[in-house]
Amino acid sequence: MAEITAAAVAKLREMTGAGMMDCKKALSEANGDLSAAVDILRKKGAATATTKGTREAREGVVARYVAPDGRLGVLVEVNCQTDFVARNDSFKAFADDVAKRLAADPKADFEADRVALVAKIRENIQIPRHARMEVTSNGMVAAYIHTGGKVGVLVEVGAGKETTVAAEEFKQLVKDITLQIAAGHPFAVTREQVPAEVVAKEKEIAADQVKNKPPHAMAKIVEGKLEKFYQTYCLVDQGFVKKNSEVSVKEHVGSVAKQLGDEITIRRFVRFQVGEAAPA
Repeated sequence: MAEITAAAVAKLREMTGAGMMDCKKALSEANGDLSAAVDILRKKGAATATTKGTREAREGVVARYVAPDGRLGVLVEVNCQTDFVARNDSFKAFADDVAKRLAADPKADFEADRVALVAKIRENIQIPRHARMEVTSNGMVAAYIHTGGKVGVLVEVGAGKETTVAAEEFKQLVKDITLQIAAGHPFAVTREQVPAEVVAKEKEIAADQVKNKPPHAMAKIVEGKLEKFYQTYCLVDQGFVKKNSEVSVKEHVGSVAKQLGDEITIRRFVRFQVGEAAPA
């Protein structure tokens, strides 16, 4: 049996919010496997976190660049070792420059600049990930940076007519969607984009939580739990934050589309949070 270390227990507690003894028992049952231990805790109802996952404790910022015409945008994460450096003007300027140069050239090489900045600030700097979106039909790309550069969003929203993209109502909608993604932390635009294995695991966990219920009641409860999962996981199913969640994002987008006499579609998005990316 794998040795259950205090560090592993602490990590599992951070991931799930479960108690220390529950974490220790789950790790023992899972033979030290963190991912399996999370599932065990969730099945027992001891963990509510579904997607925290393991994160590297690293600092840095998320930077953005959006072209003036709104048809091209870049989001990039740049990491350093301390929050002190993350707030350094030279470091933030480097991150902004990386985003702008990636917009001009997706294959831009920053190694010489990175090494020079490392020598200047005396901390390791990495660029673990970036996303670049370019509109190919009617639509707009927008970005939003939140929490002192710790969270960033890039989204593409499409429209049927070119005149819609120029409308202030459309521009405001796109801006509101970036705020929604930052606050709501969705993982897919629609239910159809949720991986089958993710849905299967949610069903398994939900069923295990109510396994002592009668079969007909169990099916309804599992269906209800899956519905709540979609309302968290999928952007269009989330309650729209600017309407106090009284209407869904899908309903709000539909309302604006009707007002403009067009069809509006959230095509894709990315949401970066500092420290989520795998080590470079």
